[in-house]
Amino acid sequence: MKRQKGITSLITALLINITTAACAQLAAGDRAPDFSASDVNGHIHSLAQYKGKYVVLEWFNYDCPFVKKQYSSGNMQKLQRDYAAKEVVWFSINSSAPGKQGNYPAEQMAQMAGERGVASTAVLLDPEGAVGKLYGAKTTPHLFIIDPKGTLIYQGAVDDRPSTDPADIAGAVNYVQKALDEAMSGSPVTTPETDSYGCSVKY
Repeated sequence: MKRQKGITSLITALLINITTAACAQLAAGDRAPDFSASDVNGHIHSLAQYKGKYVVLEWFNYDCPFVKKQYSSGNMQKLQRDYAAKEVVWFSINSSAPGKQGNYPAEQMAQMAGERGVASTAVLLDPEGAVGKLYGAKTTPHLFIIDPKGTLIYQGAVDDRPSTDPADIAGAVNYVQKALDEAMSGSPVTTPETDSYGCSVKY
C-alpha cells in the first residue's frame, strides 16, 4: 500500500512538473523562444526570420468581450498600423483549441480579420496551443514585445483599464505603446511587466 501511494505521489509530481513546463511563464529580460506557425493564408512565419526587428505578439479571441472592446473601438488596429509604419512586426495569434470559443477555420478567420480591418503583419493560428504555452499566454488579449536582439522587453496587458467598455480606452495608459516608444527611442522600458486581463486563452 505504501509503495502504491509512493508511486501515485511520484506520478502526480511528474504531471505537475510537465504541466508547469508546458505552460512556461516568461519574464521581461528573458530570451524570447523561437516558434513557427501558419497564418490564415497558409504561410509559415517564425520568430527567427524577423531577427533584427521589434516583434509584437498579441493573443486574441474575437468572441471575447475584452478583445471586442479593443477591436470595436479600432484601438488595436490603430496600434498595428502605427507600428507597422515603423517597421514593427505584429503577429495576432489565436490559440483557441478546436471546439472551444474563438476557434474558426482559417478561411473564416481571414474573413473575420478583414471585416475588422486587422492591420497586423499576420494572423497566426495556434489551435494546439504550442506557441501560447511556450510564452505562457494566459488571456485574450495578452501582449508580448520582443526587441531586435531577441529579448522579451514587455509582457502583460494592453492598457491599465481592465474593462469591456470601449469608452475606457480614451483615458487609459497604453502599456504596449509606451513600451515600444521608450525602447525605440533608446530608453529603458519603465513598465516591463503587468498583469494581463481578459478572457482565459481557450487551450
